[in-house]
Amino acid sequence: MAKQVQWLSDEEWARIEPLLPRGRKGAHRVDDRRVVSGIVHMLRCGARWRDCPAEFGPYTTIYNRFNRWSRQGIWHEIFYALTGHTGIYSSASIDATHVKAHRSASGAKGDFEQGVGRSRGGRTTKLHGLVDDRGRPRVLLISAGNTNDISMAATLIQAAGPFRRLLADRGYDADHLRKLLAERGAEAVIPSTTSRRAPIPYDVVAHRDRNRVERMWCRLKDFRRVATRYDKLARNYLSGALIAATCAYWIN
Repeated sequence: MAKQVQWLSDEEWARIEPLLPRGRKGAHRVDDRRVVSGIVHMLRCGARWRDCPAEFGPYTTIYNRFNRWSRQGIWHEIFYALTGHTGIYSSASIDATHVKAHRSASGAKGDFEQGVGRSRGGRTTKLHGLVDDRGRPRVLLISAGNTNDISMAATLIQAAGPFRRLLADRGYDADHLRKLLAERGAEAVIPSTTSRRAPIPYDVVAHRDRNRVERMWCRLKDFRRVATRYDKLARNYLSGALIAATCAYWIN
């Protein structure tokens, strides 16, 4: 394979290979490493699947394996296997980001069920994320772009494992979220909204680290198929985001 299109080093591939399905055979089956490298390449460049370089194998093979493993939950399993941790990390940050849905993302049955909503910005998807104290994504979820950020907060927190405090912007200032954090023994580092008569004190210095989640979004959006949604199916778009997060943070 040409060196310029090899996205996974030997060390990176060694971490992914044991997590892939085994026992699949075919007369001329394309090697998994070439296929996964092709998938990463397409996420990076944002091109159509049919424009995938021939060095990776037939574009139909690249897309079909990406789609099949997405349907089977393989990409989710790889991401959560690599992000597993022991013990308690000190702080977590949550936020959401809007992603413009390209016209090619139309056509699936039920836009809202596929994580596409209409707002002033047009048809958009929203990615919700929680990062640890090193800025690495621990949980990624998807919703329609016209849903409120805080609507996914409880799910993010419950999926994240234990942490000591949560950093978030004032959009997450809600009594029910503060109660959930208190029940988990975590400190809420969240500014109060202007509608609160008595603002709740928070650690201003610690809150500065919330920018870790913003930096995470910037890094993921270096992958053009994450920055713009081209996939019709929510599971395929989220799978692409998980692959991007895996490559950017967990195997290099």
